[in-house]
Amino acid sequence: MNALPRWLHFSLLFSLLLAPLLFPPVRARAEITLADELEMGRRFNQLLRASTTMVQDPEIADYTEYLLRRLLAHIPPQPFRFSLSLVRDDTPNAFAVPGGYIFLHTGLVLAMRHESEVAGVLAHELAHITQRHIARRIAQAQRINILSAVGLLAGAFLGGGGDASSAAVMGSLAAGQSAMLNYSRVDETEADQMGVASLSAAGYPLEGMIEAFRIIQRPQWVSGSDIPAYLSTHPATSERITELTARLHSLKKAVLTPSPEEDKRFMLVQTLIRGRYSSPENALRFFEEQRNKREHRAMAYLGLGLVYERMNRVGEADAAFKSALEENPGHQLFLREAGRFNYLKGDKTAAILLLQQATAQNPGDYAALFYYARLLDDSGQTEQALEYYRQVLRYQPEDVEAHYRYAILLGREHRAFQARLHLAYSALYENNPIKTEQQYKRLKNMPQDDKDQEDLSIFEKRYADRRAYW
Repeated sequence: MNALPRWLHFSLLFSLLLAPLLFPPVRARAEITLADELEMGRRFNQLLRASTTMVQDPEIADYTEYLLRRLLAHIPPQPFRFSLSLVRDDTPNAFAVPGGYIFLHTGLVLAMRHESEVAGVLAHELAHITQRHIARRIAQAQRINILSAVGLLAGAFLGGGGDASSAAVMGSLAAGQSAMLNYSRVDETEADQMGVASLSAAGYPLEGMIEAFRIIQRPQWVSGSDIPAYLSTHPATSERITELTARLHSLKKAVLTPSPEEDKRFMLVQTLIRGRYSSPENALRFFEEQRNKREHRAMAYLGLGLVYERMNRVGEADAAFKSALEENPGHQLFLREAGRFNYLKGDKTAAILLLQQATAQNPGDYAALFYYARLLDDSGQTEQALEYYRQVLRYQPEDVEAHYRYAILLGREHRAFQARLHLAYSALYENNPIKTEQQYKRLKNMPQDDKDQEDLSIFEKRYADRRAYW
């Protein structure tokens, strides 16, 4: 991200200054334990989710999980439960923090041309975690502790690149200490080498990592003042490309260019990201060009439908979704997106037919389930709608709109405590401090039985975790 919100600058500075009074310092390298790493990662993950937007789509989540598991299958057992999250941000950035947490920006996924290139970046970041590069550097800092370590991680990875934002994160002290966390040349070489090994073992072309670095190094990313964090924290990219190329040739392995078939799912995920989150004008130009290529026409129409919908060009969106289904009839994702669009434009007859087919093909697609629940709710099938909303929240517990719709239906059924509880969750995951506190003040006096009290306690813990970064 280019910079943290101003309120977060002060929050992190406050944390950095008070942390030595609140937490025992870690004084020696050996004192950075596995438990410390896990806690650092957990807190950083909370900070990030409390301050930015994460992409929540079952197709994208399943795909990123597939990439992660494919690489993890070829590295030694680790003491972490790895997670990969997609941050809604246009810069081509990626970073990893202790405890097994990896973050990719949507801008990085869109910048790549092949799945192997995203996998190359991911393999590199996995190596930073398994080799404990950040943990070792944190251990070298003076009088560091868990909370201030989270602040240092934020300064290193969220402060931006070539402008003043890095220094603004927590003041000069924090910026100076955060600079210590930038990977050394030795760290990067080790991550490159181990990343290539896992990339190869997973069956990807070795050129994936090299091409990823070349793409990130393109002039449009480095000519302006907004240098992506991936370049500012990953030094000597040109030298590393040269070394990786030499290593690739020394391995004397055939390097195959990924085929279109291998990249089909990758391109579908790119279509969703570009259609939903990138500049509508740029996305429109891209999809209009792709529409002229026979092999890309179906996805181009899907992307055009998403972009036209965002631009409120309903007639053109309707035509694009119909064309997408004609080009690729029966595809679950195409059915889901067309069904969702028809529901929102008010054609519930078309919507229910499309969403029934989509949910039958993939009962775990919580986006399709959510709109199917709304259709059931609209038709008065209350209990069925409630069950579908519960399924959605089991798959996606931080879905703001699902909590809200579920709460409204619970309220109509006179389930007052549960309705208020889910309104509070909706506000919490919307990162709205004022609304969350308002809902909590009403909620805490409402429990009627032990189950209500248990649910309230769970909410209070989650609220406290997120409020720490508000």
